[in-house]
Amino acid sequence: MESAASRQSPPGLPVPDLTPAEDQAWSALLFARRWSRGATAPLASATPVPDPLMATEGLIARSEATGWGVPPAATGEVRTLLELYLPLLPRQPMATLTLGHLGQSLDGYIATARGESCYVTGPANIRHLHCLRALADAVLVGAETVAADDPRLTTRLVPGDNPTRVILDPRRRLPVARQVFQDGAAPTLLVCAAGEGLPHRWGQAEVLAVPTAEDGRLRLEALVGELHRRGLRHLFVEGGGLTVSRFLAAGLLDRLHLAVAPVVIGEGRRGLTLPASPALGDCLRPSCRVFRLGADLLFDCETRPDPGGAGARAVTEPREANSLGAPVLSRVY
Repeated sequence: MESAASRQSPPGLPVPDLTPAEDQAWSALLFARRWSRGATAPLASATPVPDPLMATEGLIARSEATGWGVPPAATGEVRTLLELYLPLLPRQPMATLTLGHLGQSLDGYIATARGESCYVTGPANIRHLHCLRALADAVLVGAETVAADDPRLTTRLVPGDNPTRVILDPRRRLPVARQVFQDGAAPTLLVCAAGEGLPHRWGQAEVLAVPTAEDGRLRLEALVGELHRRGLRHLFVEGGGLTVSRFLAAGLLDRLHLAVAPVVIGEGRRGLTLPASPALGDCLRPSCRVFRLGADLLFDCETRPDPGGAGARAVTEPREANSLGAPVLSRVY
């Protein structure tokens, strides 16, 4: 985990810090995540604490029947933060969850035509990305994202361990000089198409060979299975648009976070790109919750509801509703 001194906002984009109350709730979430993976000790102590409700000072409740929940006593910004992130915690130590995220404009673009994407969404969503990384075992991105942005994929803006970084580059086009292959900030896997002559390492990253389909693309179900075998069961597919779309089209996403910013790009790189549905009734229509992240709206979509009890259940009591009746939680975090 990076030190507090290293948690800095991206240049030119002041990202809001957690308030003291949010920081307490976030610490409870980190403990609950660790507890759900089988650990029984709080983050800063070796003393076993078998009851997560006691360990989190009553901020988080849990039952075998319904999973994680927000106690009625939690209110305001604490309740908002918990309601967003509790569904991402596994109910059982061996449960799996795959989450995708995209940040896009009102007209559905994640970047301009020349590839400019910093920053389509606002600072609150940038911090949200770091929170999602901190709750994940592994963060996955495609080669185009690394080529365009040279991201570090760490948890610089919030407390929490850096996830394993998984870079999907079937034809090994990315140069070894990219940050994720050199900085040593977290374990890193470079995923390539299986074949002869693959190196064992690419900079500081381990090279992982994955079989391909007839079209030459990586078999994503094989990749997910290999990551699970390595103990990486909570996967965060951070981008880009084609990578998230492929996971969604393959039926491998349990949830999708779609942040929509109040900006119109006009023409550019699309977010989700899926095969056309023959009729409106055949279209994916997931159950969604809506949260406000600063000026952006975040749609939390259940694209594969409760696959075998993998997710968590947060007790949500909408305090404000839009015209469609969806809950809108208006705290900025």
